[in-house]
Amino acid sequence: MKRGAAALLAACCLFGGEPARGQGASTAVRLFADTDDDDDDGAADSAAERLDAARAKDVRWLTVAERSAVQGAARILSPVARWVVDGRGLAPGAALPRGARRVGVQGLGAGRTSVVGGGSLELTVLELAAFDAHGGRVDLARSHASISRVLPAFLSEDAAGAADQDALRWVVTGPEATLPERLEIVSERPDGTPLDRLTDVELWHQACAPGTAPKLECRTSPLIRATVDPIDRSHPESSGRSIRAEVGGRLLVRAFEQKAGSVRVGGPRSTALGPVERFRARLRVHVLRASPGGPPALGNTAAEALALARGEIDAASFIWGQCGIHFGMGKDASVELVDPPVSHLIAVGCELGLPASGGEVRLRVGKRAIRVTTAFGDTPFSVAERLSRALVAAGFTVALGRNAQNESGALPSVDLSVRQGDQLVAVERDGDAPLSSDPSLDVCLGSVDLADGLDHFRDDDAPAGTIEERALIKAYADRDPRTIEVFVVPNFSGQGRVGESFLDAEGSAIRNTVIIDRLAVRAGARSHVLSHELGHVLLDMPGHPDDYGVDQPTALMDADATDPSIFGPRRLSIDECERALRQRGPSARVPLLEPWPLVRPR
Repeated sequence: MKRGAAALLAACCLFGGEPARGQGASTAVRLFADTDDDDDDGAADSAAERLDAARAKDVRWLTVAERSAVQGAARILSPVARWVVDGRGLAPGAALPRGARRVGVQGLGAGRTSVVGGGSLELTVLELAAFDAHGGRVDLARSHASISRVLPAFLSEDAAGAADQDALRWVVTGPEATLPERLEIVSERPDGTPLDRLTDVELWHQACAPGTAPKLECRTSPLIRATVDPIDRSHPESSGRSIRAEVGGRLLVRAFEQKAGSVRVGGPRSTALGPVERFRARLRVHVLRASPGGPPALGNTAAEALALARGEIDAASFIWGQCGIHFGMGKDASVELVDPPVSHLIAVGCELGLPASGGEVRLRVGKRAIRVTTAFGDTPFSVAERLSRALVAAGFTVALGRNAQNESGALPSVDLSVRQGDQLVAVERDGDAPLSSDPSLDVCLGSVDLADGLDHFRDDDAPAGTIEERALIKAYADRDPRTIEVFVVPNFSGQGRVGESFLDAEGSAIRNTVIIDRLAVRAGARSHVLSHELGHVLLDMPGHPDDYGVDQPTALMDADATDPSIFGPRRLSIDECERALRQRGPSARVPLLEPWPLVRPR
């Protein structure tokens, strides 16, 4: 026997094939049915006639020796596989054309078949499928995996252990005695980089679904949870059945050191709004220095500050992935390191917004002295308009914005942000004269001094924010209502405050904005502060579910939970996911969430 034929026979016997009858040799090939969607077009790769590099990822290309074994008009004898020739998939049963440059085999369904030509090729095709906790099949090409929103059943307070609606059971079907005993599951991020790996996932025999062909067997895994962070992933009671996953990424399943199948990761598969694939919210993150040119609020260097901020964006994407919401890859996000702004803000009416009694507003912008008179009964807005006209006449650009009225205020105050071109311009007192000589209408300058912490709002001025907050936000916000502005400051004034948010409230000049401090970032998974504050914006919810209800320490939106364990605040309910999409989705008055399909247009 020639050496080449002996090698082919050894390969045959290793995989359980039989030598071919008559002339030629027999070799055995094992592959998996190509029922997933590697090119993200929403259809199984095996359904495509033309196979580019992405669609052909799971094609088993024949070696020179294997091709020599099937020379001639070889046919695959049953429809469990088909030929792929030079980038084109042939119909099941079609003959292999002569002169093909590259020949492969693509699995279509579980079974065993032969290829008969000059020799023979024995094909064993296994099929991987995913099923939810209720036994419903999850189509690998048209559906997706989703991230668990609940504690593992054996850690839940519910003794019965409610079924995890998002966990998946992996089932392999194939001819008798050909199935793997274990699987490996690999999780990838949206850009294809590895995220997590779950090895030695045990399979056990189970009865196959009705309608499965005779002589096929099935093996199943336990329910595998896709989790939000390393803490949830690593709990000793669930680590063997949990894997980190990210919306927009993939779960790849391997057996026999080859890919068995994959599925995209998206939002909840079952909601009142239908299946949720993926939505994106856009963040603009501004990391403040403690003083002009001083140290950043995060880390010790500019590079470290930006890296930490991007890490926070990634962490928020993992948490909100429970609802299919993503904020974009942190490495590509809009993140900048900025100085505290100069005193560019003029607040007419300050905090109380009292009408004028009569007097004069005096201030200096650069070398220009600005004077505006007030009359009895003038509102803060009418005075602000006159002041704006005077500033424009002096060569400056003014952004005028009315604030929400404070609870203790008579009228809304009005802010003017002064620029020259794109640059903020400092506004000062004109000598020793007061900014306003009017006995009732106050005028204040908004300055940002972070040495004593950022002055934060309280209950009475929450709709408008403090003058210092407004001076900070209005210096850097892009005025696009569809983006969420995030500011990271060294700390807040006083104690206890680590984050706050401004919603899309009617009449408010500051909307869809979040401020956190360095302690919030240091807290990390103990409280997920950025994700929590983004939740107020996305849910359009100023309060917390437990303010007037049952305390839920595992809920992300719990008012005061802090816990670094799996029982800490990180869970989002289906109701909250649905609320976010209703309040901030494409049909909202000001949409913050835009569709970001997992499947690309054909």
